[in-house]
Amino acid sequence: MKNIRIIPCLDIKDGRVVKGVNFVNLKDARDPVEAAQAYCREGADELVFLDIFATMENRKTRMEWVKKVRSVVDVPFAVGGGIASIEDMEALKAIGVDKVSINTAAVKNPSLIEEAALRFGSSSLVVAIDGRKNLPGSNLPRLEVVVKSGEDAVGMDIVEWARKVESMGAGEILLTSKDADGTRDGYDIEMTRAVAEAVNIPVTASGGAGTLEHMYEVVVRGKASAVLAASVFHFGQLSVGTVKQYFRERGIPVNG
Repeated sequence: MKNIRIIPCLDIKDGRVVKGVNFVNLKDARDPVEAAQAYCREGADELVFLDIFATMENRKTRMEWVKKVRSVVDVPFAVGGGIASIEDMEALKAIGVDKVSINTAAVKNPSLIEEAALRFGSSSLVVAIDGRKNLPGSNLPRLEVVVKSGEDAVGMDIVEWARKVESMGAGEILLTSKDADGTRDGYDIEMTRAVAEAVNIPVTASGGAGTLEHMYEVVVRGKASAVLAASVFHFGQLSVGTVKQYFRERGIPVNG
């Protein structure tokens, strides 16, 4: 097993870190620059910055927000939200963003994945996949892709989509369960494992972290290569260091 990465996520709205449940009912959490500095000090392996309303508001990522956070980050820094073209990616790379994350734009225009991988390299490209579970007999995929901050279901099977984005050059997948998001009831093990076993690129589990056990389970049972969390870090229930120590004690390799 390769070292498991621990990744705090900064969901940004109106220049502030926010967090909700199932992608709605957002609450203010903290200042993004302050949060980024704290997580770097704690030993975060990476930071993810998501301008969560960019696509919904039909606009680009707010570069001024990204620049402020980038200026204090000394770990790999990934940015998503409103990225819909190679030009958008170039603008982010120009200010020092290490990885770009695309979601809705990739579903609408899958060739963007291939273009980005060729232009920047697969290691710089994350495809974010948001998903939900459907009931048996619904005539919908059991695990279905959703876009636009979970507002729109697209009738596409998550595993099939994951295989496709890998084949087109994505370097990793950021997988978020809309059903689990913000609940702190645990990651969606079924969804995570289904995707992780279907591809050979790293899969980051997102949505539902509430305890150290949840993080351990999504690595051991869900086969995740990284664990991403927001609420438990922002509101002080857990720290990056605590997660890493818990993993070490259980034989899970981590950095630092």
